[in-house]
Amino acid sequence: MLDTIVTSKTRIKLLIKFFLNSGTSSYLRDLETEFGDSTNSIRLELNRFEEAGMLVSRVEGNKKLFRANTAHPLFKDIHNILLKITGIDQIIENVLNRLGGLEEAWLVGDFAAGRNSKVIDLVLVGIDINVDNLIDYISKAESMISRKIRYLILTPAESEIIEKHYPVRLKLMGRGD
Repeated sequence: MLDTIVTSKTRIKLLIKFFLNSGTSSYLRDLETEFGDSTNSIRLELNRFEEAGMLVSRVEGNKKLFRANTAHPLFKDIHNILLKITGIDQIIENVLNRLGGLEEAWLVGDFAAGRNSKVIDLVLVGIDINVDNLIDYISKAESMISRKIRYLILTPAESEIIEKHYPVRLKLMGRGD
């Protein structure tokens, strides 16, 4: 869907990479390996985004790391569009908000790292989560978004696993949200 509005496949990949999870940062050679595109096409798009103020960069050693500029006026809008396009907004609306006993929900895996995938990985933290309802909600959400949803349920006592095993993650909901 996004490819009808944005014609550059490299630009779409960069939008997903940096604007889906603002905590993601990367440098040119990583992006080349991940995307399978030429460094020249990636560099051109990175420069355009940086000139527009949508990306910020810093130099570490001999590498220039890029990340989304969350202070940019369009950041939130682009982020919300990507949530809709990937179907994550449907997961939040149709699964997480209806699920009793849920204390936190995290997006992990490829999407959290800013890579488009047919599988959405979630870590759910709570007590007495109704698994039967969860399975039903996930089944409905999967058919709406045409993606597979994998989930892991943890108790609050087990939630330190999130930090240990998922260094790249995106909080979808939790205490204080």
